[in-house]
Parts: sequence; structure tokens; C-alpha cells
Amino acid sequence: MNDLLSLQQAAFKREHSASRKLAERTGMPLDQALRATLEEQAGPAGLAQLLAQRAALAKAAQERLARRKAERKSALAQHKLRHSAPPTAWRAWFDGSARPNPGACGIGALLHGPDGEVIEISRKAGYGNSSEAEYQALIALLEAAVRLGSHGLTIYGDSQVVVDDVNGPEHAAAVALLPYRRTVHALLAQLRDVTLRWIPRHKNTAADALSQRATSITGAAA
Repeated sequence: MNDLLSLQQAAFKREHSASRKLAERTGMPLDQALRATLEEQAGPAGLAQLLAQRAALAKAAQERLARRKAERKSALAQHKLRHSAPPTAWRAWFDGSARPNPGACGIGALLHGPDGEVIEISRKAGYGNSSEAEYQALIALLEAAVRLGSHGLTIYGDSQVVVDDVNGPEHAAAVALLPYRRTVHALLAQLRDVTLRWIPRHKNTAADALSQRATSITGAAA
């Protein structure tokens, strides 16, 4: 015999509803109505087989939930670790803008070194959309970092699209941005210990100002 708790756990919502209606219609106890409903649902395979299948489904769902919780916990731990890590020797910020979008692009970047080095980049970058401008700003920044041998570098940008595109696997990359991504990875390969992190826009004001200045001037500076 299957106890009432096992039947209640195995039954779907619609089967509970059908059981209540059956009990009201016939006057039989609710547990008997539930068993009758499930036996009808089980058919020739029998109630025991149905309960075993439902138990397996429930176990699989619990395992999926546990994996998702573990993945979220791991991601949170990695996020805290990245953001609690001590400052690196070199730090940099980049930003790109397009007026309108797409439109005339301006790029800005700021590179700080361990011995007081400060490199500013602010220049026009042709015509394109905001993501292309962001990528061009990152490329210009990395070219400067390679020239200076900026190993141990943390780069900050407020473009979630570009940061995720660079940090993610190539098979998931945006096709239209793939040439930029490959250029970035070629430059990254020339540096050691580089981390690319997303920051909110209000924490990227210096690079934003440089990119905005680039679209409002006639000259170019780097």
C-alpha cells in the first residue's frame, strides 16, 4: 500500500483537483479518491510504476535546483573575489561614444602606471555604433599598454556588451564584433595578468569625458 503522503507528493495539481471533485461527487474519502485518480492515470503500468516515475522526476528537479544554487553561489564567490582583490600595478579605464548611434565615434581611455605614469587617449574613431566605439577605445588602450609593457593590468569599462564579449567564449561572441574581439585577444596575449571588469557608468566618468571630448573637437590627441 502507498501511504497518503506519497500519493499527495506524486500527484499533479490537476490530479488533486480531480480527486477532490471525485470525493465530493461519490462521498468516498479523499485519500481513496486520490488513489483512484492516480490508478486511472497510471493505466496498465500500475500505480507503483507511476509513483516511481514521479519520484525520479522530483529527484531530477531537486538536483537541477541544487546545481543552479551551487552555480549562483560559485559565481557570487568569484565576483566577490574579483572585486575584493588588491589593486594591480597598472589600472585603466576606457569608453566609446557614437553621436548619433550609429554616428561619429569618439574614444577615450586612461592608463595609470605604478610609477605615476598617466596616459590619456582622446580621439575620433570614424563612423560606427556605440559597441564598435567601445571596442576601438579598448583596442587603443591595449596598444598603449603593450607599448609600455603594462603587465599586471586591470581594465575597467562600462559597456556590458564589450566586457562580456571579450570575456566570453568565441562561439558565443557577437558576429558583427568578431574582428574587434580577435584584435583585443591578440593584444591581450602580449600582456601578462590582465583582467577586464565591468563597472557602472557613473564610475567611468574620466574615460567618458575623454570620449565625449573627442567627438566635439576637430583635432585628435593620444
